[in-house]
Amino acid sequence: MHLSNATLADLPDEISGPAYDRSALTPGIIHIGLGNFHRAHQAWYLHRLMQQGLALDWAIIGAGVRPYDEAQRMKLAAQDYLTTLIELDPAGRSAEIVGSMIDYIPIVEGNGPLISRMADPAIRIVALTVTEGGYYIDPVTKGFHAGHPDIQHDAANPDTPLTAFGAMVAALKLRRANGTGPFTGQSCDNLQGNGAILRQTVVSLARLSDPGLADWIDANCSFPNSMVDCIVPATGPKELALAKQFGIDDAAPVTHENYRQWVIEDDFCAGRPDWNKAGATFTNDVHAYEAMKIRILNGGHQLISNPGEILSVDTIADCMAHPLIGPFFRKVENEEIAPHVDPVEGMEPAAYVSLIDRRFSNPEIVDTVRRVAFDGSSRHTGFLLPVLREALETGSPIEGLALAEALWARMCSGTREDGTAIDPNDPLWARLTVAANAAKTDPQAWLNQRELYGDLGGSPRFSEAFGRWLDLIWSLGSAVALRTYLRH
Repeated sequence: MHLSNATLADLPDEISGPAYDRSALTPGIIHIGLGNFHRAHQAWYLHRLMQQGLALDWAIIGAGVRPYDEAQRMKLAAQDYLTTLIELDPAGRSAEIVGSMIDYIPIVEGNGPLISRMADPAIRIVALTVTEGGYYIDPVTKGFHAGHPDIQHDAANPDTPLTAFGAMVAALKLRRANGTGPFTGQSCDNLQGNGAILRQTVVSLARLSDPGLADWIDANCSFPNSMVDCIVPATGPKELALAKQFGIDDAAPVTHENYRQWVIEDDFCAGRPDWNKAGATFTNDVHAYEAMKIRILNGGHQLISNPGEILSVDTIADCMAHPLIGPFFRKVENEEIAPHVDPVEGMEPAAYVSLIDRRFSNPEIVDTVRRVAFDGSSRHTGFLLPVLREALETGSPIEGLALAEALWARMCSGTREDGTAIDPNDPLWARLTVAANAAKTDPQAWLNQRELYGDLGGSPRFSEAFGRWLDLIWSLGSAVALRTYLRH
């Protein structure tokens, strides 16, 4: 059956659909970046509230700011913005239809329709999933990258912006002028202090064109920090076929693991849904939760995806089953990362490592190495290098972390060890490939990328370990390097 409002009554018995009247929903949230993660996470939590008869005035309107977002909009519009969520549990698969999204704003140059909808007083939250590298952050200073061409455009053309943040600024300008009041900006990306980073980006951009507006936004809008967690693979032919096995013709189904976590700072200037009634956690100590997740889970993804790519291992579960990559993950996590993670209520770092080990090893989750290795320039700098820096400062072990950086450099050379090419997989790929190939004979050429490593490249201890591992990888192969580390 083709997925649509008209066919919800005909769903197979084993598939649950919305128990609420979707025609009665009214919007409260605009979400920019309608990828799979949002639809399996924030949209799911809201759907679960709606199933309880709650939050019916908080429905989601989707949005995007890039031309390629239009294809996703068309797919979802053709099925009334419904999504099939398929849970991939080793004990058995299940599916449900999520209906918390009710519209998707057309993608137009200058983002006029998006700005207009965000200025609507009904909208009280503007949320985003735009990837870790999408916030215009200087990777070394962590400050606002005011010189980026997109930002320069938006500063010069504030009424016809290119970026999501420029659109937010333009909408907030209208809301201030109309007396509508502020909205909450809610980042759902894997960034430590994601709310503070979103505030930095929006306020700094506004200041380039309208300092008074920037002050108003900073004083009136809220930007709660949050930690989000659910492994959600990309959708391809297998996922489309899986939806059909459940009897659903869905052009954009989403698969996900049988685990979710959402920890949110309770700081919403214009109200919020009671997501805690659907399993989310509101707390004023998000930092400890996000530090554990970002360092162990997201950092762990980078540990295994780079050697996986080099050694032609296709999926994360296959990496965990690999005789060298899986043990590499466990040794680095337990000996070099977990000691730099504080416990949170109900979870010690070692227990969290074991939890992530099980989740990564789930063979039902076909999460590709390529997807996880994407944008290493943001992910290594955000997930692994802060741990490395702390380890150097405290004299703690760094051999596995240095090997992880050497494996990333080897991957960025652009070929696997079987001779096949690695397609560009990073916004900085061309620059990374030049540095990676120069590092074959001069490892310091990789560490001299100050936009990535800052002063870490000048650490004698790190530089020596990195150079030793990279030389071994190029001379005898990644497997020998991994085996050597595991013997220590």
